Amino acid sequence: MTAPETETPPDTEALRERALASLTTARDRTTLLTSCVDDPDLTAQHSPLMSPLVWDLAHIGNQEEQWLLRTVGGREAIRPEIDGLYDAFEHPRAERPSLPLLPPAEARRYAAEVRGRALDLLEAADFHGTRLTEAGFAFGMIAQHEQQHDETMLITHQLRTGPRALTAPDPEPVPPFTGPAEVLVPGGPFTMGTSSEPWALDNERPAHPREVAPFWIDTTPVTNAAYQAFIADGGYDTERWWSPEGWAHIRRHAVTAPLFWRRDGGQWLRRRFGITEPVPPDEPVLHVSWYEADAYARWAGRRLPTETEWEKAARHDPVTGRSRRYPWGDADPAPEHANLGQRHLGPAPAGSYPAGESPLGVRQLIGDVWEWTASDFLPYPGFTAFPYKEYSEVFFGSEYKVLRGGSFAVDPVACRGTFRNWDYPIRRQIFSGFRTARSESV
Repeated sequence: MTAPETETPPDTEALRERALASLTTARDRTTLLTSCVDDPDLTAQHSPLMSPLVWDLAHIGNQEEQWLLRTVGGREAIRPEIDGLYDAFEHPRAERPSLPLLPPAEARRYAAEVRGRALDLLEAADFHGTRLTEAGFAFGMIAQHEQQHDETMLITHQLRTGPRALTAPDPEPVPPFTGPAEVLVPGGPFTMGTSSEPWALDNERPAHPREVAPFWIDTTPVTNAAYQAFIADGGYDTERWWSPEGWAHIRRHAVTAPLFWRRDGGQWLRRRFGITEPVPPDEPVLHVSWYEADAYARWAGRRLPTETEWEKAARHDPVTGRSRRYPWGDADPAPEHANLGQRHLGPAPAGSYPAGESPLGVRQLIGDVWEWTASDFLPYPGFTAFPYKEYSEVFFGSEYKVLRGGSFAVDPVACRGTFRNWDYPIRRQIFSGFRTARSESV
């Protein structure tokens, strides 16, 4: 049997400090992403797939006002007339540039005013009374929401044309990885999801037992060099590697390589945040769709792991039988564990972060690239929508595929061993990669 989750409740001051640090980190990142370009870049729509950056900025403030000031604090609305403008369900991204959005200076003032009042609320909070306030959940939810939009804004920066606006140091170089190509994950039960992580979102809950057959999983994400071998072998021209929907999609849109790649003579180049450079062979492949990941796996004689398999590889400790918060244990992520928080503007070489590996020796399950899984986005047994059904419930179904593990663009507050992301199988502008698996008998 798997061991139950256990947790010691944090004290009020520790929760207040965690909430303050998480909100401050998120706002610092938002400020950087919206101050490194001029106002025309903030108000422009750089891709119909994305909002103008200024929409994200005011939307962050509006969500914070609605949930922290109005719902938790019971305060009067500051700008109720703009609620509809920044309702993500009311206005698709392609329409948002035509809305009467707050101009950049006004959006900044609004977000700053909301934040000031929210910090006053935080200073007096006792984190008890309702499910929304227990353990500071509402503050954690807002910090995660802002960091998710910071990742979205970084995607917009990648899509924009023009000179580089952002800089960050590259990950530390590491010796080429010489460990085993795959790891055997033993069969048996484990605990999936969480009922004890205080800031976990509704789709991560509740903890529940799952039985998993033994399987092999790649030790590291699939690299650019490995993916180039798929391309060179005619991967994009061979129908049998593709699902019918994937084949139709790549033919219709003339997809022949990962997004932002182009061939120049004898080498592949990529564009990354305004810089064109050779594709590094040892980095995890980035900006591939689920269809591309699935086709590569078939070509390699393998498959994508299910979401359940991925989480068991990431969390299960075969010695104790319990599920950890992260592959390395229960401690919050540190720089030696994973590439998170936009500390770098790209993935680290495959095999990096040995301190972050799972008990079975699987590396880079957290950070670097979101990893496509074979699974549709579905609720766990006993799921309850909270605090609103539009966060998860309206997306459940076969239309979306699950991604796990986070990317270099994700902050630790919005990345856990239980955290679930989802998107359409055609999506490539996101920071997505993958690793493959196979059943033990194969």
